[in-house]
Amino acid sequence: MNTPVIAIHGGAGTISRHSLSAEEEAGYHQALADIVAAGQAVLNAGGSALAAVTEAVRLLEDCPLFNAGHGAVYTSEGKHELDASVMSGIDLAAGAVACVTHIRNPVLAARAVMEQSEHVLLVGQGAESFAARHGVEMVEPGYFHTDARHQQWLRVRGQAGAMLDHDAASFAFARQGGEGGHEGREGDQEKAPLDPDNKFGTVGAVALDKFGNLAAATSTGGITNKQPGRVGDSPLIGAGCYASNSTAAVSATGTGEAFMRAAACYDVAARMAYAGDTLQQATDKVVFQLLPMIGGRGGLIALDAQGNLALPFNTEGMYRAYGRGELAPVTAIYQSEQPEQSGC
Repeated sequence: MNTPVIAIHGGAGTISRHSLSAEEEAGYHQALADIVAAGQAVLNAGGSALAAVTEAVRLLEDCPLFNAGHGAVYTSEGKHELDASVMSGIDLAAGAVACVTHIRNPVLAARAVMEQSEHVLLVGQGAESFAARHGVEMVEPGYFHTDARHQQWLRVRGQAGAMLDHDAASFAFARQGGEGGHEGREGDQEKAPLDPDNKFGTVGAVALDKFGNLAAATSTGGITNKQPGRVGDSPLIGAGCYASNSTAAVSATGTGEAFMRAAACYDVAARMAYAGDTLQQATDKVVFQLLPMIGGRGGLIALDAQGNLALPFNTEGMYRAYGRGELAPVTAIYQSEQPEQSGC
């Protein structure tokens, strides 16, 4: 039997230590730890990796601290469009939904597509009708609203294009002049913490169960002020989510268009399968070499069938956490925090 492992992320971007009070920072660590612990409970009870990542992402979608489900960002039209995907490493089964507006937990709809249809990706009204027929909870669009997200959108709209939620927050702070009246020049980044309303992000999970099976899931509200109908990497198998028992389970967060162009999650697996890279080597090459060449900012969480874990990111921070077996969850936010990432 394998020692089960689960890891989650809550988004990557411009995350400054100056942006959170001690109380707020503790709140993020607690949310991450609680969700990892819930996933561990599934795995330690003999549950599947697929069940664990589904439950972890469902909880992340319900947590307003992150950009998925309740607390999702706004499009340029002031609406919410959500995406999600899930994949099983056993047989490469996968399901995804995109541009949905009434599904409380898009990850559950993605799981339904995987298990109850002959398709991989359903979008818009078709995805919602399918989800409703299969018992997935539907909500009115107002459910996804949070005051913080709405205020973020009001500050950004009309002044910038679509951007990562963390970067949108930094932009909003800079437009307000920051504490010292600066306009957010690059050299002032350290002095301009994130707007306190906006420390959120795309979410994801990867897991290894006792039986040696891998799974991954990713969910998002997209990017702030995005064009209606825009679909990023999160619901695209191989770009924002991938899992194969022969290589790794991977979930991505960041500038979706770059992750799509690089097929970033699959590229990790391909480097392992065809070049013989270790998990750490493969993820480092994708995150620190490939993605920056095409303007890709963000990170990955990845796990292989031996329990090796990698959590690389090329931004100032990434909300992340993991748990092994019965051990207490480990959480981190900033680049300077480098939690243990070795195997069992």
